[in-house]
Amino acid sequence: MGDKAHTHPGAAGRATAADHPASVRNVVLVGHSGSGKTTLVEALALTAGAVNRAGRVEDGGCVSDYDDMEHRQQRSVQLSLVPVEWDGIKINLLDTPGYADFVGELRAGLRAADAALCVVSASDGVDGSTRMVWEECAAVGMPRAIVITHLEAARADFEEMTRICAEAFGGDDPDAVLPLYLPLHGPPAPDGHAPVTGLVGLLTRKLFDYASGERVASEPGEAELPQLDEARSMLIEGIISESEDETLMERYLGGEQVDVKTLVEDLERAVARGVFFPVLAAAPAADGARQGLGTVELLELVTRGFPTPLERTAPRVTTPEGAGRELRMCDPEESLVAEVVKTSSDPYVGRISMVRVFSGTLRADQTVHVSGHGMTDRGHEDHDVDERIGALSTPFGKQQRPVSHVIAGDLACVARLTRAETGDTLSAKDDPLLMAPWEMPDPLLPLAIEAHSKPDEDKLSQGLARLVAEDPTMRLEHNQDTHQVVLWCLGEAHADVALERLRSRYGVQVDVVPHRVSLRETFGGRAAGRGRHVKQSGGHGQYAICEIEVEPLPGGSGIEFVDKVVGGAVPRQFIPSVEKGVRTQAAKGVAAGHPLIDVRVTLLDGKAHSVDSSDAAFQTAGALALREAAAEARIHLLEPVAEVSVLVGDDYVGSVMSDLSGRRGKVLGTEQTSGGRTLIRAEVPEIEIGRYAVDLRSLSHGTARFDRRYARHEPMPAQVADRLREEVRVAS
Repeated sequence: MGDKAHTHPGAAGRATAADHPASVRNVVLVGHSGSGKTTLVEALALTAGAVNRAGRVEDGGCVSDYDDMEHRQQRSVQLSLVPVEWDGIKINLLDTPGYADFVGELRAGLRAADAALCVVSASDGVDGSTRMVWEECAAVGMPRAIVITHLEAARADFEEMTRICAEAFGGDDPDAVLPLYLPLHGPPAPDGHAPVTGLVGLLTRKLFDYASGERVASEPGEAELPQLDEARSMLIEGIISESEDETLMERYLGGEQVDVKTLVEDLERAVARGVFFPVLAAAPAADGARQGLGTVELLELVTRGFPTPLERTAPRVTTPEGAGRELRMCDPEESLVAEVVKTSSDPYVGRISMVRVFSGTLRADQTVHVSGHGMTDRGHEDHDVDERIGALSTPFGKQQRPVSHVIAGDLACVARLTRAETGDTLSAKDDPLLMAPWEMPDPLLPLAIEAHSKPDEDKLSQGLARLVAEDPTMRLEHNQDTHQVVLWCLGEAHADVALERLRSRYGVQVDVVPHRVSLRETFGGRAAGRGRHVKQSGGHGQYAICEIEVEPLPGGSGIEFVDKVVGGAVPRQFIPSVEKGVRTQAAKGVAAGHPLIDVRVTLLDGKAHSVDSSDAAFQTAGALALREAAAEARIHLLEPVAEVSVLVGDDYVGSVMSDLSGRRGKVLGTEQTSGGRTLIRAEVPEIEIGRYAVDLRSLSHGTARFDRRYARHEPMPAQVADRLREEVRVAS
């Protein structure tokens, strides 16, 4: 954005702790998988002097080791923090996964950051995943800039990609998405592709040549491009249209020349407010070079144009009891409020928590209050406990560099927080507080697992508890109907990572088994049953006889028990025993072992013995009577039906509706929404949508999302029930 000379502290003198919130920038990198986010982080770290050579960020480095494939695979599925320094500003670069399965890591990065760099590959373009991450940023009001990478690819066209980004991201105002620089091309290669060797600043008209591996600025007037004037005029008008000075556009259109200093200041304010989204180009440094194309320009934008933590609107803060609390957020002298945005495990250090400090100052070896986050439905623990934290550090790849304190606005890692989980709040011991949690995606892909062996069974519970503590997008279910342990995940890749972490981190080997839905049984018509439990084997015997009638009820009625005994045939004290026996048998099932629901059981008659009748005898008789009635009746299997809402692009509406119909779904209606999307509402049997999270992503090329909730149980078609029974018979 400017052309002044820059200095950096170098790898040896790198600062690791900020001294004021104004000297911090928290930036999250978002984009589809393979767009070049991690490579861009490495290039920025090299330019800032955080590392000494390109492609290898390890010693005094931060990001990855190309020879360590496991380390790089971990980085592709989890949030990573890389701090660098530029012009006295500490920049916390948060690298997020590009896979849709790890949108939880993306949202954690958005929570921790104050601005975003949306990375778009010139070779891949803007796909559904890119649009998704842009919408995620927009949903939280995140200021953004766009970085176009892979300009070295054949047929890569910066100007064309800028136009595509303006159409995709500009919404009603495509002029809010404009480039700050245009690329300069060197001589064409044998394949006809001319490499990008430099940039020309549209506001300053200065040339920045990267051909030598160092950024070299030329004097004004030396860069002449045919499209420069037109692009410059568009940029100036775009900046002025977002200016807080309402008279500036009128003066500009009237012929007044607006000086560059004013334009740059208006640009920086517009970017910080999230109303203007500049487009820049970037490429990694060549072997032996110290600066990658566009990296200086990006660091300038981050330090001068992106908002400081002081400008952030912090989440709502309450006491653990829910009472509102007003704080001067981002004040290092205020009461402590910090949040765990990521939890991971290190085989040597143990649990490590990445923390964003929103208020106050966090110090090493401090005792803090840990407040839970209200996610018990996902297997997470709610708690309000005091805990002494361990060392504070700033991460740099596999290294953890110790710091003594972390001020408001900064990020760091905390060791030995044994109770805190992702999303928890850390506050002062004598002033407990709780931050409003960020929205987590609902995991909709079930993964039923069993311990592989007895030793694995002993470790499974603890391993699963640690797994869900790290990942709030994962839900742990112990299904009481099917007696299965189910991990609900966001997709196949998410499930694969969960299984690998169980194996490698916690030493638990598990087997994946077919997921079963919770079926029910009901009567298809009236039936009568007689339960006779008469035994005599010396001493007190057992004597109980009861006669019942069973009839079906409407869905949702449950089990209704009616007493119509006359004349004391069944003594009054034993009628509750009959009911208990009936309900116990109904819970066990009467045909295929699934709970019986939606019937009325009427006790009509029975017999008792003055000595041998008992509570236990009549319980047994009630159960026998229900089983006999079921043997004479037509028993229906009931399957759970879910209400499904699918938000999908208009281009895929027909395919999605056809697919839902093929799953025995009933489409209830459609609703047009903004952004060229349609909301489809349907009811679909749950047995048909076990893998819908995966299938829908494939069907819509990653552009659709859905949610589901249980609606009711209803009769399963006979042919489906017969097929299910046959599958169970073969499996047994």
